[in-house]
Amino acid sequence: MANIEKTRELPPITINTNSRETLAHAEKYAKNKKLDEFLVVDIDAHVSEGMFWNEVTDRLKSDVWKYNAKSFNERGPGTLGLTNAEPGTLYQGANGRIPHQERLGEAVEEKGVHKQITLARRAMDGMGIDYMSVFPTPMLQIGLHPQPEVEVELGWAYNRWLTEEVLPDEPRLMGLLYLPYNEPTQLERFVKEFTGKKGVIGFSVTSPRNRAIHHNDYMRLYSMLEEQGMPMIFHAGFNWKDQSMQLLNRFISMHALSFVHCNLIHMTNWIMNGLPERFPKLKVMWIESGLAWIPFIMQRLDNEYMMRTSEAPLLKRKPSEYIKEMYFSSQPIELGNLELVEATFKAINAETQLLYASDWPHWDFDTPSTIYDLPFLNEKQKRNILGGNAARLFGLKDPYASKAAAE
Repeated sequence: MANIEKTRELPPITINTNSRETLAHAEKYAKNKKLDEFLVVDIDAHVSEGMFWNEVTDRLKSDVWKYNAKSFNERGPGTLGLTNAEPGTLYQGANGRIPHQERLGEAVEEKGVHKQITLARRAMDGMGIDYMSVFPTPMLQIGLHPQPEVEVELGWAYNRWLTEEVLPDEPRLMGLLYLPYNEPTQLERFVKEFTGKKGVIGFSVTSPRNRAIHHNDYMRLYSMLEEQGMPMIFHAGFNWKDQSMQLLNRFISMHALSFVHCNLIHMTNWIMNGLPERFPKLKVMWIESGLAWIPFIMQRLDNEYMMRTSEAPLLKRKPSEYIKEMYFSSQPIELGNLELVEATFKAINAETQLLYASDWPHWDFDTPSTIYDLPFLNEKQKRNILGGNAARLFGLKDPYASKAAAE
């Protein structure tokens, strides 16, 4: 009689469920596939800064805004003082899915360690991840804040919190720090202050915003980052307040389009205004838009460019050739048609330009299996996408580099 593996029914996943329970299958998978013999870098995970909001707002530079935030926070749990709420946020963890925006309320036994570090360690250990780059969660929306000065204040406070409370005590965690794009005069100060802090590997812009990234106000920023070898990251998000998105009456519809729409706009402006030629050594990466949109914009821009080259006078090559030199994160990877996925990987030079991302702990997170199980990838390609490309881009140590080169 065949051995039957014992099973047990798990309780519903809530904000209080231990991450080790949620990721039990992922941990077993990582052991079975011997992912401990791979470098695995998660380029896009998220901290739950809302759980520690008083720690963040205590670092506000302005006493006035600090007082305002304290007044908001005193209203009770769940009040994130000074932030701007986004319609649709609560949909993400609804209907039995992994809780998203709310919080990770699981019990933590470790003493003397910041809870965010413990939560991140559980996720990394559960998925077999060596390094994890983290972004904020509710703060992904503050690029749409009606008060630009609040974006500056909260961005500064968050960066301080991350570099003072989280990154210094866990070498496996990395940060792509927040840039308040709506106040270009502040960007140089942010870069100067946080470059060189432990765990800081680059700077990021939250893509939901209404300011064009090719404006002359940003040229000094791009020059600074290029000079320092710091990558420029555009992190997508949703914006149901956008007039075009307001035509959509389902969260699923808006979510499918909005995460792509913002990066689609910014990439088009970046390329057609010649920024790859002006800053050829600046490494640019697009995060959390999936991959299906990239072949579309490659073909679309190439077609338009060949008919109207005079409108993009700075370009010396087709738009798609610049796109192939950019970097992309894998999540949320669209796996419904593997033939299209394989064609997309070829189109974007995934072997050297694609980086694995989990998006943990969001409801649609991807474990390393999404890359490892792709049948058209050989082992060298898997190693590059899971960690090797990130190691080269961000200067991380890859103990398996020699093994990957021999394959």
